[in-house]
Amino acid sequence: MSTTEAPPPFEQTNVVDLTSVNDSKIVSVSLYSGRAEVTRSCKFAVQTGQNQVVISGLPNVVDKQSLRVEGRGAATIHDVALSDIPVVVPSTSTTLEDLLSEKQLTQKSLDRTKKAIYSLENYLLSLKVEHIGIVNIAAVMDGYEESGQKLDAKCIDLGKKLSKIDERIKEERSKLSGPAENSKLMLRATISVFADTAGRVEIVLVYAVTQATWNAAYDIRVDMQTKDEPVTLIYKARITQNTGEPWVDVPLILETASPTFGLGIPRLSSWTVSTFSESALKATAVLKTQSRIRDMRRSSLTQSTLLDISSGVDQRSAEHSLEEEYTPDMNHRVLPVSSKGSISATFKVPGIITIPNDGAVHNVTIVKLNLDASMSWVTVPKIDTKVHLKAKIQNTSDYTLLQGPASVYVNGSFISRSRIPLVSPSENFDCPLGLDPTIRVTYHPQTKKVSQSGFYSKTSTHVFSQRITIFNSKSSAITNFKVNDQIPVSQNSTIIVKLITPSLTVAVAEPSALLPSPSTGEETRVSPPVNVSEGVIAQWEGADEQGYDTQYLGRTGKFYWLCSVPPQGKVNLLLSWEVSAPLRTRIAGL
Repeated sequence: MSTTEAPPPFEQTNVVDLTSVNDSKIVSVSLYSGRAEVTRSCKFAVQTGQNQVVISGLPNVVDKQSLRVEGRGAATIHDVALSDIPVVVPSTSTTLEDLLSEKQLTQKSLDRTKKAIYSLENYLLSLKVEHIGIVNIAAVMDGYEESGQKLDAKCIDLGKKLSKIDERIKEERSKLSGPAENSKLMLRATISVFADTAGRVEIVLVYAVTQATWNAAYDIRVDMQTKDEPVTLIYKARITQNTGEPWVDVPLILETASPTFGLGIPRLSSWTVSTFSESALKATAVLKTQSRIRDMRRSSLTQSTLLDISSGVDQRSAEHSLEEEYTPDMNHRVLPVSSKGSISATFKVPGIITIPNDGAVHNVTIVKLNLDASMSWVTVPKIDTKVHLKAKIQNTSDYTLLQGPASVYVNGSFISRSRIPLVSPSENFDCPLGLDPTIRVTYHPQTKKVSQSGFYSKTSTHVFSQRITIFNSKSSAITNFKVNDQIPVSQNSTIIVKLITPSLTVAVAEPSALLPSPSTGEETRVSPPVNVSEGVIAQWEGADEQGYDTQYLGRTGKFYWLCSVPPQGKVNLLLSWEVSAPLRTRIAGL
């Protein structure tokens, strides 16, 4: 860009009027969540000297501080201004004038018809019997009737015609007073360009717009008969734009980064403690109020500064030369979909796409992935004996899965709607697959026995037993069948609750323990899984979760069985526990 010496004055400035929709083309759209960056190119002829380029019809939702102007050609950009196009409401139109003239003619014709009817009535009244022979009375009355019918019919037709004209006049006036067809395109960019020689140049406008967004959506299809990669995940983009300008045949880039404005690192203020007093309480309240006021001012200043720095038309970038030879930027087809960066990803939609300005949702497929997954079944028969099917899916692809809704299909049938969390490559996520009616769980009635022991201090012991039966009606065996249950937890030292079957023990802290507790730093001995029977183990809830504080294992009273059930087979589980307390102690919760 040339910025050395001021150009010599010219007597006349060449004005170039362009309309964005008709005289320019969108060459690229980068779509973010909640906004889009549009790159629009327009080519036109300039004359030697000063040229004023006026590009009208830019969207109203343009972020005015985001406008950036670039160009190619033997010219220099001197000034860029963005302004609103004044709204001119027309008071009349050719159609309205024609309708008013037609109404006037129709009204006069109606008035003449009414006068003719009035004259006919007066004529009939003016006739005298002595002037009309008895032979002519019938002819006079027939003539009156015939003329009257014609005039009445004409009067009715003219009245209907006049009503229709009034409706058309009302509609035309409503159109004139209503919003124009391009009411969403009422911004104008004025660019001053100095050309060394006459010729064609190219101006590129880059601007951000709101009312455009995209979010992720998924179709998850699970084939229960497939062992390897049973999950097919279709990664889709739901695109919506209502910016006022249609995106016709544009290369579209989907960005996962979220632009932020005015976001600064929070600062900690002083935190002091002292003995309580009325004066100290008042002083603390005053200090907190002053601190909040300072934080609000600092946040406002930071936001204003960031807005001034991050956007706006940079004068230095606006005065660069247009001397480089134009090279079309059409290399978006090389990588249909790409992912980059450890913070955000970028997806390039294959080929070109058209997104109309209608505010409707348009679905675009980003990629189709075949993923590994492990199936598991979960039931909580104490609450509900239904069996829930769940898949733990591993993202073995290079794509980051954004949070979004998912439609789940199992063996071709729609099962449920779910949501996928943010999942990075190589991470796992759980996906519920609905209920599995082929596995039936029976929660048998609970049995209870009461006994007493002790001589001086007698103790009452309540022994509870609960049987659970699992039946697999499938023709194939199932593994990873999880049955959740619990025993009560004592809140009183005189009441002792002990789990008998399965024989799990509560974790205790010991010097020779196996695992360190993350909260206390002490080492905790973790109860190993208990082999209940062939293909059945029991363990405390949380033992299979990463990062779970081992010192709390068993202290909630919750545990699970993990079972393998043969085809057309049954598995019987037994839960037994006892509650001991001093005799005549009233125990709540049993």
